[in-house]
Amino acid sequence: MSSFSFFDEPKPITSDSKLGRQLPLETASHHFVSGHSIKPPFAEHLQQAIFCFGCFWGAERKMWQVQGVYSTAVGYIGGHTLNPNYKELCSGYTDHAEAVLVIFDPALVSYKELLKVFWESHNPTQGMRQGADIGSQYRSAIYTQSDEQLSQATISATQYQQALNDNGVVDKMTTEILSTREFFYAEEYHQQYLAKNPEGYCGIKGTGVSLSLIHI
Repeated sequence: MSSFSFFDEPKPITSDSKLGRQLPLETASHHFVSGHSIKPPFAEHLQQAIFCFGCFWGAERKMWQVQGVYSTAVGYIGGHTLNPNYKELCSGYTDHAEAVLVIFDPALVSYKELLKVFWESHNPTQGMRQGADIGSQYRSAIYTQSDEQLSQATISATQYQQALNDNGVVDKMTTEILSTREFFYAEEYHQQYLAKNPEGYCGIKGTGVSLSLIHI
């Protein structure tokens, strides 16, 4: 008969570990700041966007502060593991990235304006990292929800690369622009983390280069 102790060493996560689960993780249902729902169904006039740009604590705060954003949530996207948890994500074996789901009112804020916040809030040239945060979960990515979003995201990427070059940044951007995949909600304590912990860690930092919305 096996025994268990809280002092037992936790089993390490390896490439052979069984990751994920059939049921979604327990998480919040409403936004800690606005009180709005973070899960569908949403009102028909609202649209959704998904961005990955480093540690999702700071990335989410950037987005919920935008006027016209109805709600936000953090989660995992882009990998192959069903309903992963944070420990599994950090192992690197799920292939998921930390993501922010943005629910917004297009009559108040455009997708182009959200793209501007995305590009200007991080360094999209760093590959599998963002500043001091290293790992595939911190990669830069946009998951588009429509052909229109795909077009605007692609155009904005070309323009921001040019803006970086014009400002002396010679590195090539590594941002992935992909059609949407299933978004898995992160654990409750991650949702709106920096509203609950105002002095908490935030590694989000832009390049200082701005993006013009004129030609997007």
